[in-house]
Amino acid sequence: MTTGTNRISALPCGHRSKWIVLAVWVVLLMVAFPLAGKLTGAQKNDASSWLPKSADSTQVVKQSQKFVPPDTFPAVVVYHRDGAPVTAADEAKAAADAQRFKTVTDHPKNKDKAPKQIVSSVVPPQKAGDGKAIQTIINVHVGADGWNTLAPADKDFRAIAQNGGNGLKAHVTGPAGYAGDFAHVFADFDKTLLFITAGIVIIILLITYRSPILWLVPLICVSVALFVAQAVIYVLAKNAGLTVNGQSAFILTVLVFGAGTDYALLLIARYREELRRHEDRHTAMNVALHRAGPAILASGTTVAVSMLCLLVAELNSTKSMGPVMAIGVAVGLAAMVTLLPALLVIFGRWMFWPRRPAFGSAEPTAQGVWARIGARIAVRPRITWMVTALVLVIMALGLTTLKTDYLANKDAFSAGKPDSVTGEEVLVKHFPAGSGSPIEVIANAGKADAVKTALATVPRVSNVTQVGQPKDGLVYLTGTLNAPPDKPEGFATVDKARSTLHAIPDANAKVGGGAAVTHDINKASKRDQNLIFPIILIVVLGILALLLRALVAPVILVATVVLSFGAALGFSAVIFDKGFGFAGSDPSFPLWVFVFLVALGTDYNIFLMTRVHEEAKQHGTRRGALIGLAATGGVITSAGLVLAGTFAALGSLPLVFVTEMGFAVAFGVLLDTFIVRSILVTALNLDVGRFMWWPSSLTHEHVDLPAEKDEAAPVTP
Repeated sequence: MTTGTNRISALPCGHRSKWIVLAVWVVLLMVAFPLAGKLTGAQKNDASSWLPKSADSTQVVKQSQKFVPPDTFPAVVVYHRDGAPVTAADEAKAAADAQRFKTVTDHPKNKDKAPKQIVSSVVPPQKAGDGKAIQTIINVHVGADGWNTLAPADKDFRAIAQNGGNGLKAHVTGPAGYAGDFAHVFADFDKTLLFITAGIVIIILLITYRSPILWLVPLICVSVALFVAQAVIYVLAKNAGLTVNGQSAFILTVLVFGAGTDYALLLIARYREELRRHEDRHTAMNVALHRAGPAILASGTTVAVSMLCLLVAELNSTKSMGPVMAIGVAVGLAAMVTLLPALLVIFGRWMFWPRRPAFGSAEPTAQGVWARIGARIAVRPRITWMVTALVLVIMALGLTTLKTDYLANKDAFSAGKPDSVTGEEVLVKHFPAGSGSPIEVIANAGKADAVKTALATVPRVSNVTQVGQPKDGLVYLTGTLNAPPDKPEGFATVDKARSTLHAIPDANAKVGGGAAVTHDINKASKRDQNLIFPIILIVVLGILALLLRALVAPVILVATVVLSFGAALGFSAVIFDKGFGFAGSDPSFPLWVFVFLVALGTDYNIFLMTRVHEEAKQHGTRRGALIGLAATGGVITSAGLVLAGTFAALGSLPLVFVTEMGFAVAFGVLLDTFIVRSILVTALNLDVGRFMWWPSSLTHEHVDLPAEKDEAAPVTP
């Protein structure tokens, strides 16, 4: 029996070609494995790899390199005695430490490289006005290694400052202190996340397949895909200017494992069906690929193209993540439609032991739990979808509690209190809130005096000074910021400074510094969100229209995706506020949740609706909806569990942004697979009927069953 097969789908599962496919992937793995391990070294975590290109703060970062070393982060060492005045001996120690700080070097991973000094300058110790603290500012030149340099440097600064002192306490905070603590959190986390994610996938696959063997095949395939994807990304990062940072590197692991396993589940489910209909396993896989392949390819393409939409982002960290994620999905997709079928055919039916699908045996999904749920939905489909939609709308009302204006550095850690947070708490008690994070200004040298005078008039800015001599017609000024650099007061000061200095004719003044960087990132995140949301929705709508050859169904499906996203985000916002007690969310948080939930939610739409479309040609839309749900309900919910589990693994990273993203995406995926896709969309299919396919020829089908009692009958795929 060869109906429903073709030469393309036969390639990975042919009697001889399957071995060729396996050999190609073995060669790819041999080449990729050593390159994948170098990806961490190719990451760019310097400021320019995160900032929006057009922002004032980005221009200041670039132009200030004429006056100070590039990528310089100030570390603030603060000394105190728990409310008691510091002593003369404490001041002497701080002065001595300041000289020792200058000797701190980097810690090259390559043993053959000589350590180099990274401290460009040290501002002498300054005693607080209340006499109860001392601060020393260390300007650390991180260079191309970005924040990876700061974690070991901060450790050295703390060791120097905390050595001796007879009860004098010392902490390292400021931009370098925080960046170092963030780097410490991310250090080697990609390996930890890999093991956690793999463990979650193994457990869910064992439960899904109830086989002690079968889970190995998709796990091997997705692991190979990850290594190959990492190698491709490394090569492009080294030779084609692709930017990779710590954030995109670890999310890549989650996405490849989650999405890749989803595609594996869909193919294996269809393959198991066909093994019951075809005695030869090669033919069964050929038919499975021919039938499920378009849905898998469309799903992967949707996710990859959705990720590429991030290229229009203004924020560099967001823009760079797009191609990285797209490459991961594309490689994962390639592995699941070539390597996976080859391995399954090579190993044969025994991989399914102890529940091997014997030729001629009954298809269990025909009378399974989702067939019974479908029969219940069919009794009152309109009431079902209206009540379900109402519940989702109520959940979406939680969006009113979502706080995305800013997330202060001290509130960014979800577990424990790093030394940088403790240091900031001490610092703000005794020094200006923006100590160590000054306002920075680049302006035309001919207007230096006017700019300096105007900047000094800005509220919350003091001690305006010129750094060095004018160079290339530019002057570099700094001012002490007397407001928290990561809170609205600091952002308002930046806006006031900009409006004041931009009004000076021919000054071409640009305002930067730590507060300006954070402010510009926040603004760019909101701008990207407003731009990317509609672009991704249009892309998804277009792909669904081409795949289903209809307009009504894609519009309805996109509407359910948006409703699912709103409900997931609203519910998560309430949990973050009332349950976890988080202070807020990063401004980019809604965008990332939207990208993942819409792209991956469309995956499940495609899994379900392509099967409904296939069955509707023979049985009519309403009957096809029930058959499609019965056949795909189990695999969709299993895929949802896998993807939710992989994103939930992000919660092991003690950062609020990552924890929130992992929770929201995991919950959203479960909501989407168990409720939206399986119940809401099925009910809509049953209620709208053949008009789902307008304007295609299926709109005029004559096999639709009008009687609800007939629709509720047992399903036989």
